[in-house]
Amino acid sequence: MEPGRKEAGTSTEEAIASAFRIARLSAHPLADFPGTVPATLAEAYRVQDAAIAGFPDQVAGWKIAGIAPEWRDRLGAARLAGPVMSRQVRFAANGTEMPFPVFPGGFAAVEAEFILCLGTDIPEDLPGSEDALMSCVGALHAGVETAGSPFAGINDLGPCSVISDLGNNSGIIVGPAISGWEDCDWARLTARCDINGKLAGEGSAARVMDGPLAAFGFLVAHLRARGYRLRAGDFISTGMTTGIHLVAAGDVAEFEFAGGIRFSARAVSARPV
Repeated sequence: MEPGRKEAGTSTEEAIASAFRIARLSAHPLADFPGTVPATLAEAYRVQDAAIAGFPDQVAGWKIAGIAPEWRDRLGAARLAGPVMSRQVRFAANGTEMPFPVFPGGFAAVEAEFILCLGTDIPEDLPGSEDALMSCVGALHAGVETAGSPFAGINDLGPCSVISDLGNNSGIIVGPAISGWEDCDWARLTARCDINGKLAGEGSAARVMDGPLAAFGFLVAHLRARGYRLRAGDFISTGMTTGIHLVAAGDVAEFEFAGGIRFSARAVSARPV
């Protein structure tokens, strides 16, 4: 992932990014949003840019999430994006259990998702057609976004709050690749999540607004405007399929996807880095 040139953030934006970064690295909760929540998407993404620039890790991919309908007209967008850092990409083979950290006193959730792995660098002039987008995909994986923030109320304050803290992302779990996905109806790519042995949600890739390729198309245009480039090997978590399921340390989430893919994830308390 190669960042482009960024405009310098304001001292306020830098301060928000720094507060979240320190809280994440120290695994220490934040009682409140550290400052004034950005009023616009542009301001929020400048905070995110500052967070990426100052974080002691590299971006290995991106998560995409839908913006709640009540915010869309106000902000002029239906989706948002956040970075996935390389040390927070975890891989789960079929039938295995993967531990993942959650911030004590913060926000933590799991979301069953379908994750694209890019097979090529994205050219700057890539058309937005499904065929063009699909030609850049190396594989589609069953997966999980482990949403997380040291601020428990991050979602309550809206999308600009979420964007400011790395998109409320604390990693992804990349499961096995799905064969034949190119010719499959999104509705047939099913997903199920159980938490501690009880059904939490069921769905499919069709639950992602207009499908995972539309989410990918949004990200290509969005990152191009921000000066970032997508590279071969980057992961894109395309959006939740079964819902957003809150978890705490000790909880076990079990996932089942089309094609007999099954794996689980165990929440453990994050430790200072």
